[in-house]
Amino acid sequence: MYRRYLAEFVYGGTDGTVTTFAIIAGSLGASFSYSVILILGFANLFADGFSMAVSNYLSSKSREDIGNSFANSPSPLKTALATFVSFVLVGFIPLSSFVAGIFYDNLLGGKEFEVSIVLTAVTFFAIGYVRGIVSKKGKFRSAMQTLFMGGIAALIAYFVGFILQSVV
Repeated sequence: MYRRYLAEFVYGGTDGTVTTFAIIAGSLGASFSYSVILILGFANLFADGFSMAVSNYLSSKSREDIGNSFANSPSPLKTALATFVSFVLVGFIPLSSFVAGIFYDNLLGGKEFEVSIVLTAVTFFAIGYVRGIVSKKGKFRSAMQTLFMGGIAALIAYFVGFILQSVV
């Protein structure tokens, strides 16, 4: 039963991780404080997660409305919910080290970003691996591809933040 929503979970989790880590990297590139990173990170988790869920719902509903629904196809509401939940839960992982740093002073010894990088890399790899299972393609190749693409997004965000911080 849950397997039919696995694609939405991968989709939401990938985007949640990419965008949350991009916000972290861009914010650090711009030398923002950890409190700003947390505010932007949580705003992203819920607003972008909701936006993706709504887009997923409307897309599924549109296909249903034009007669492209199939017997046993997942409910648009459930696919939207799977996207939202995965976006928020998996997207929280890159932010978790900063939350730990705020609530448990000096727990990570100022290494929140480094821990976030490791957690995010492991998350990208895991999501890619699951993507390989869902698509019935090479699991390791899918994992490395997701890790590589997520890494590129993070680098872009970091350098945009860095460049804009020095210009603005």
